[in-house]
Amino acid sequence: MSNTSPRPAFGSAIYYRDPFAALDWLENAFGFKRQFVVTSPDGTLAHSEMRFEDGYVMICGGWPGMPYTSPAALEGKNTQSVHVQLKSGLDAHCERARKAGAKIVREPADQFYGDRVYAACDPEGHIWSFGETVREVTREEAEKASGLKIDGWV
Repeated sequence: MSNTSPRPAFGSAIYYRDPFAALDWLENAFGFKRQFVVTSPDGTLAHSEMRFEDGYVMICGGWPGMPYTSPAALEGKNTQSVHVQLKSGLDAHCERARKAGAKIVREPADQFYGDRVYAACDPEGHIWSFGETVREVTREEAEKASGLKIDGWV
């Protein structure tokens, strides 16, 4: 694959029953931008990537020989979620998502580690969380506020 854009060390792939609808919805609700979309001769989605700031996510449909599942196939259960770190504007981002039909499953709230976070469910049941650092916190402050022991705080 040619280098259409520099990519981070890793990204995520999310599978949808209707990937074209997902591309539209993710643009409208979360502000993602289509990097590129590859369509097969029969009109199905072969591959796509969406960008958000310096990150990317692949939006996929079913692919022959590639096992996948979605929350709909698991009675609404999620086996993973995607987290997106915003530079600013978390509350406005949440309202944009809500107006686009996202089910907000965790309202925006400040966390003990210094971020403000919310989580939303997309139309096919995938959970997306969004965070914004709102204050710098030391490991000791986070441990005291949470009652948890934290290793690896840099």
